[in-house]
Amino acid sequence: MKYFQYLLFTSTVLISCAENKNTIDTSTIKVDFKLIDFHNLFFDSKNEEFEKLKQEHPFLFPYQVADSVWNNKRTNKEELLLYHMADSVFGDLAFEKKELTNLFKYFKYYLPNFKVPKTYAMISNLDYDSKVVFADSLLFISLDMYLGKNSEVYQSFPPYISEKYTKKHLVVDVAETISEQNFKIQRGNTFIENIIFQGKKLYLTQSLLPHYPKQEILGYSNDKNNWALQNEALVWSYFIENQLLYSTNKNLTNRFINPAPFSKFYMEFDRDSPGQIGSYIGMNIVSSFIEHNDISLLKLLALDAETIFRKSKYKPNK
Repeated sequence: MKYFQYLLFTSTVLISCAENKNTIDTSTIKVDFKLIDFHNLFFDSKNEEFEKLKQEHPFLFPYQVADSVWNNKRTNKEELLLYHMADSVFGDLAFEKKELTNLFKYFKYYLPNFKVPKTYAMISNLDYDSKVVFADSLLFISLDMYLGKNSEVYQSFPPYISEKYTKKHLVVDVAETISEQNFKIQRGNTFIENIIFQGKKLYLTQSLLPHYPKQEILGYSNDKNNWALQNEALVWSYFIENQLLYSTNKNLTNRFINPAPFSKFYMEFDRDSPGQIGSYIGMNIVSSFIEHNDISLLKLLALDAETIFRKSKYKPNK
């Protein structure tokens, strides 16, 4: 009886492992990672310590910039407000250190020669164009762009943008930024090629952050995510009936792929829909392909869109 129970248990484990193709053990992968809380060093250093800080991080202090500029920045009320808000939200950065360490382990798994960047946490005075900057061996993260979607400093930002200004999405942005320079994914000319290109990028991010839900990867609010879940079949029918899949109309990118408050079907329900619904569909096509085909992530990224679409056996959620 015990032998039978052992066989049953073993079979169950094997079946479970076979069903989950994304199960990857990174526990033995070692990464040498250090997150430098530069924002604390910059704003808290005493005057006599500031020269040493400049010497230790010279690339952050261009010699053309006078010390008076840095001193004004350190005493600027708006910058200090952002610094204190970041300190309140992030504290000792324990969550970020853990999440980024895990992320870099996945990068090392897929790219054994990947070099973990020296990482700086900073305050950028709400520079939304440079939330995350990756330059070879250096990574800069602007904490003031991840204070929480409802933070008072984002009141002038459109909600579909500030929805992503959260602690968890910080790690998503890091994954996407580094991926762009380490994984080459071929674009296409047709709409189906473009949405599968986006789908590959999103699937790659989720592969690097397997414990993050699709909603977090996409940056959708609960309402927008629910709309996408409930109307996937409607969206797909619209694409088919309007013969959009093999269209090369560039306007489709603005309507269904680029960040936007909603997608543009030119119908009454537009404002209820999430932006980038084409990317959402593309991610589901790629996920369906993975379910039906035994292929590595790197080979998936190199595969042409037409083959992925044809072999995906994609059926929209109804």
